Amino acid sequence: MDAGYDVKKSEVHGMAQRGGSVTSHVRFGEKVASPIIPEGEADILFCSEKLEVLRWLAYCNETTKLIINNIEIYPPLVNLGEMEYPKNIEKAINSKFKNNYFIEATKLAKEAGDARAANVVMLGVTSKFLPIDEEIWMRNILARLPKKIHELNKIAFKKGREVV
Repeated sequence: MDAGYDVKKSEVHGMAQRGGSVTSHVRFGEKVASPIIPEGEADILFCSEKLEVLRWLAYCNETTKLIINNIEIYPPLVNLGEMEYPKNIEKAINSKFKNNYFIEATKLAKEAGDARAANVVMLGVTSKFLPIDEEIWMRNILARLPKKIHELNKIAFKKGREVV
């Protein structure tokens, strides 16, 4: 919105408090009528964990940019031994899509000072593909965080931007 776009978003938290995923749709442009991205029309798919990309491929097309934190977080059924974590996710994605970015976001966030800043590393990557000035991104990220973690998140965001 700071960049002058009409913005709509939608979030479904589901079982997030118990380790499940959060699904968010964000759409922006001159005029946006609905917050929900139709299947096959996502410009960017942003996944905080490798398995998540498999759940949302229906929203992708041949030009979608897939930005994926290259980390495996096992769901409860895998931890209980009732299911196996899928193997070769990166190979499967790379065979079907060409704009894939498997980012070591958690590692880069640790280097910045705290693994919890992995989402900001991912935002830094994402920012490289959107027509929004870096200063606008930074101002809005910092406005939502306590001052004591501003420097950490500045570093994390820049690390993400440097990856691509």
